Amino acid sequence: MTREDDQHSDAPTRGAGVVAVWDWPVRLFHWSLVALLAGSWASAEAGVEYMQWHMRCGYAVLTLLLFRLLWGVWGSDNARFAGFVRGPRAVLSYARAWFSRQPQHYLGHNPLGGWMVIVLLLLVTVQAGSGLFANDDIFTEGPLSGLIGKDTSDLLTFVHKRNFNLLLAAVGLHVVAVLLYLWRGENLLMAMFTGRKPPGIYRGRPGAVAPWWRALVCLALAAAMVWLMLRLAT
Repeated sequence: MTREDDQHSDAPTRGAGVVAVWDWPVRLFHWSLVALLAGSWASAEAGVEYMQWHMRCGYAVLTLLLFRLLWGVWGSDNARFAGFVRGPRAVLSYARAWFSRQPQHYLGHNPLGGWMVIVLLLLVTVQAGSGLFANDDIFTEGPLSGLIGKDTSDLLTFVHKRNFNLLLAAVGLHVVAVLLYLWRGENLLMAMFTGRKPPGIYRGRPGAVAPWWRALVCLALAAAMVWLMLRLAT
C-alpha cells in the first residue's frame, strides 16, 4: 500500500476501527485561534479602553502562528504541510470526485481543505502582522509602528481593517464547507474535538504522532520569538 492509499480511499471501508487523526497540539491550536480571533474582534469593537486587550490577543495569535509554522515542519504526520498541501491535479481530482458517487475520503486534510488551511493562515498572518504597524491616529499604535513612516503605517492600518473582512469571508466559507461535509455524512467538527474519525469510513494507517515535548519546544520557541520582537521594539 502506498502513502497515497494510506491518506485516502475511493470508497468507505466497512468495519474499520476508529482512526486517530489530529493530535492535541493541532486541536489546541485550532480552538485557541478561534477564541483569540473572537477576542480580538470583541476588544476592538468595545472601544479604546480595551485596545490593550486587543493587542494582547494579537501577540497571542502571532505566537500561535509561529507555533503552527514550526509544527507544520516538525510535528505529527497529519499536521505537516508536506502531508496535506497537494498540487493542482490532486485538487481537481478531488473536486471532480466530490460531485460523483465515489468521493475520496482522506484521513487528514483533503486537497481542497489543505489549501483552505493555507489561505486562512495567510490571512491571519496578514491581520496580525499589519496590526504590529497600525495606528488609530489618537491613542494606540502598534509596537512596530515607530520603525516605519506615518504614511506606511496608515497604509498598513487600512490593510489591517480591510483584511479582516476577507478573513471573515474565508472563515464563513470554511464553516459552510464543514456543514456540507456534515450533510454528506462526514463530521469534521467532531474530529477536531476528539482527534478521531469514526469507523466505517476510512482505511489505512494513521500518521505517526510526534512526542509531546516537541510541541512544547515549538511553543516555547514561538513565544520567545514574539517576546524578543516586542522587547527589541521598546
